[in-house]
Amino acid sequence: MPELVYPPVIAAAKTMFRVLDLKITIEGDHHVPRTGGAVMASNHVSYLDFIFCGLGAHPSRRLVRFMAKKSVFTHKVSGPLMRGMRHIPVDRRAGAGSYATAVSALRRGEVVGVFPEATISRSFTVKALKSGTTRMAAEAGVPVLPVALWGTQRLWTKGRPRTLTRRHTPITILVGEPMDPAAYPDANAMTVDLKTRLSALVDRAQREYPDQPAGPDDTWWLPAHLGGTAPTLEEAAALDAPARRPATP
Repeated sequence: MPELVYPPVIAAAKTMFRVLDLKITIEGDHHVPRTGGAVMASNHVSYLDFIFCGLGAHPSRRLVRFMAKKSVFTHKVSGPLMRGMRHIPVDRRAGAGSYATAVSALRRGEVVGVFPEATISRSFTVKALKSGTTRMAAEAGVPVLPVALWGTQRLWTKGRPRTLTRRHTPITILVGEPMDPAAYPDANAMTVDLKTRLSALVDRAQREYPDQPAGPDDTWWLPAHLGGTAPTLEEAAALDAPARRPATP
């Protein structure tokens, strides 16, 4: 089936990157296989992460099919684009269907993009990972590529206003070495190692990032352990927790 939607979307995104003069650094893109299935497992700090994670596969001429919540596919603007790019809707009330669709895509030789933290990390550090990423890779017999993104949170993240017209922002994309499911006794062990590798990549991206805060009011985009004012993992968990309803008398 011809790709009628994805290539024009990529071209439009790259044009916008040039207009905004984003300073994009991609390393490790050679790890993305030019043929065959693979899972790209990225950290999640921004609503725009799928764009930049997919960019990491573009040098290998691969189009990444991302797993995203179902509501994005029913939106009147994003829905037609998501369906046209053949991304995979995730209904959290019926996750088995989404999982099966992803495994089928991997077996057909597609690259599937996943955010195993399941939601944006307000702390900008790697949260606990869901095991679905490694389970689907093991079932399909394909590698998992850890991907670290950094700088994207400065454009649009949870709890902060959008700054989509921000110029000259450095964006880091690091693609790690492939992980072979056959090398692990089970998916849980692989998930533990994935978190270790992903955390190391994110830490490297953060420490090598070329920008520094402009002043005391510009430290929100740095994690607490690097001197920033982003919430800690524990504080972020409290912010993400659903509000407790008062007990019914």
